[in-house]
Amino acid sequence: MRIMTLNLHKGLGLFNRSFVLPAIRDAIRAVSADIVLLQEVVGEHTGFAGQFEDWPLESQYEFLADSTWQQFAYGKNAVADNSHHGNAVLSKYPIADWRNYEISSNTGEARGALHCQVAIPHVPERLDVVCVHLGLREIERQQQLNTLCDRIDKQVPAEAPMIVAGDFNDWRCRASRILRERLALSDVFSEIQKRPPRTYPVKIPMLRLDRIYSRNLVSKRPEVLSGPPWSRLSDHAALTVDIAL
Repeated sequence: MRIMTLNLHKGLGLFNRSFVLPAIRDAIRAVSADIVLLQEVVGEHTGFAGQFEDWPLESQYEFLADSTWQQFAYGKNAVADNSHHGNAVLSKYPIADWRNYEISSNTGEARGALHCQVAIPHVPERLDVVCVHLGLREIERQQQLNTLCDRIDKQVPAEAPMIVAGDFNDWRCRASRILRERLALSDVFSEIQKRPPRTYPVKIPMLRLDRIYSRNLVSKRPEVLSGPPWSRLSDHAALTVDIAL
């Protein structure tokens, strides 16, 4: 299976001047990912709907899923008077169950982690998939990671195959130790390339913000998608990896 993660940047191009969600959908389709983990996905925004003529009538995750990913889940995190956004998971396989964890700290904005259990055909165990978007401050991220680990430790058996991916905003590269020690998760890029990938800003990636972690899985061919067309679709690079149970 191919796993992909991307900070969608609300479907807006650089400097928020253009609406690029249709191009993002085309680019994601070309990757042929089986499961897509997305952050900063708009569920509703009446202001943007009036600003951009081609803004879809449905939510962004429904627009992206279309007929390619027939299963999807959305975790609403940030809510304003006329809008809300959060994390989403698109899947070609059935999502048997899902829940949205509240992991916000007391020092920053609302954050969540979307946990889906994906049923893979002819495989007895389900694949646990967790889509994450952590805070901008170090103290927030430490609290959010520990809250996330507490939730996963209670919900997911240690022997279960699992993917945890998304925008960790972890430019100091401190998340990996916590996830390794508490949940036995490993960064799929570090396994092969020795360090987490550079993903931000997308045109000249310097900071290592986005990750894909796995447990009880075989990972192959991790890739950073930062060149065309990705360099004009978001401020973050996309990540992909092929996994086997």
